[in-house]
Amino acid sequence: MREQSRKIALCGVLCGLAVVVLLLGGLFSLAVYCAPLLAMAVLLPVLEEYGPRSAGAAYGATAILALLLVPDRETALVYVFFGWYPILRPRIAALPSFPVRLVCRLGVCGLSMFLLYGVTIRLLGLTAVTEELGSGWFTAALAAMGCAVFLLLDLALGRLTALWRRKLRRRFFRK
Repeated sequence: MREQSRKIALCGVLCGLAVVVLLLGGLFSLAVYCAPLLAMAVLLPVLEEYGPRSAGAAYGATAILALLLVPDRETALVYVFFGWYPILRPRIAALPSFPVRLVCRLGVCGLSMFLLYGVTIRLLGLTAVTEELGSGWFTAALAAMGCAVFLLLDLALGRLTALWRRKLRRRFFRK
């Protein structure tokens, strides 16, 4: 019973912190993409301590709250379409070949980007995004830079996970 209470409390507090990070992302125009990345990192302890099922529930709760509370729709949608990646990341990291892992990571990034902007432009009618993008070359350059940032995100998530396993777990979970 005590372990279940600890699990619920940790998930609730970290979900709340992730939503606050997303809310703060709406204050600065450059934080549209930074805030969802930080919100993903906030939920890493849930994944490490309680597994992918609890992390999926925490992601779902955070995504729903972000869609309801975050005033900047693009920030909330970036989190909805990319926030689940830390749950998938250990499975991709377990693949035996580096080129296969790289192709999988880039495939996840490309598919998520395509779906994100497809929903943003087609379903929500946010045509300001298409006006910002401009020509095809500029769009391709932005997509390439987005993939590079996604690979840096993957590297950062790996290092934060290793940091949690080595040092921080001992401080927060004395067993």
